[in-house]
Amino acid sequence: MLRQNPSESRPTLRTPAARALIAATLFLCLMLSAAVIVVARLNSGSGEALAYPGDPASDAASLGQVVTAAKQVVGVAGLHATTAGYSLMSCKNQDAPPYQGAIYLNFALPADAHADAFFGSVASKLTGHGWVEGRPPAQHVFGKTVSKDGITAMIYRESTDDATGVLRMYGPCQNMNDHRRDAAVWTDITGEFSQMH
Repeated sequence: MLRQNPSESRPTLRTPAARALIAATLFLCLMLSAAVIVVARLNSGSGEALAYPGDPASDAASLGQVVTAAKQVVGVAGLHATTAGYSLMSCKNQDAPPYQGAIYLNFALPADAHADAFFGSVASKLTGHGWVEGRPPAQHVFGKTVSKDGITAMIYRESTDDATGVLRMYGPCQNMNDHRRDAAVWTDITGEFSQMH
């Protein structure tokens, strides 16, 4: 009976097939690691932007940014504002900075307005003034979302009143003042829009 050499009965890592398998495995690990790093960097952009918003804005500047933009939307679209409120909202959670100015504005819809045509027309007018149309707001059929210079506006029909439209506007997350102890209140700013009729 012949005895086999123990080293000949086991496959070795020195064969061309084994080397190719090891190289492919290492290459795959390297590619997966690179993909994880790229995805992490792409997703970290928004979080870093919130932590370091660039040029910080004062409370007055936060208000001014969204009021100016809302006046442009109201003027360009020919909206008739009935009520408007302003508040600072946290961009991270309910309390912590940075904050953004937010406006909630109600306006009267024309009596003969069909939501799909009306809001489409509003978005078209705004894109003619440098606004960029985005995804429609969730849960608001025929609503439109537009943005410009870090400000986002959502416009849609009020779900409980067919004669009322809503403009929600959010400014950039640049206000780093500490408002954690402030009461969460909306300030009436209807007067800012009353002269525009």
